[in-house]
Amino acid sequence: MNSFRAFWNSPVGPKTTHFWGPMANWGFVISGVLDSKKPPDAISGNMTAVLCVYSILCMRFAWMVRPRNHLLLACHASNESVQLYQLSRWLKHQRYLSQKEENISS
Repeated sequence: MNSFRAFWNSPVGPKTTHFWGPMANWGFVISGVLDSKKPPDAISGNMTAVLCVYSILCMRFAWMVRPRNHLLLACHASNESVQLYQLSRWLKHQRYLSQKEENISS
């Protein structure tokens, strides 16, 4: 019970935005994982790149803020991994399309 009370009253506990902000951001990770089943032509390269930059900036913030927010750091590290995977799928698809166009024009 003491450990629960300590967590409940901690500076990154459920009474603060340091807890609920990362919990809401896990939606990005879940969405990215679910999108990995979709075809690569449905991926927006611009939006995926923006989400990569966003997650990098938020990871730095989570590391530098006091108290250090490990939950936010883990959330954005996971999102960065998922978005980089999606970006690689999009780039491979774009390369495939350009090679297909070259073969048709030849």
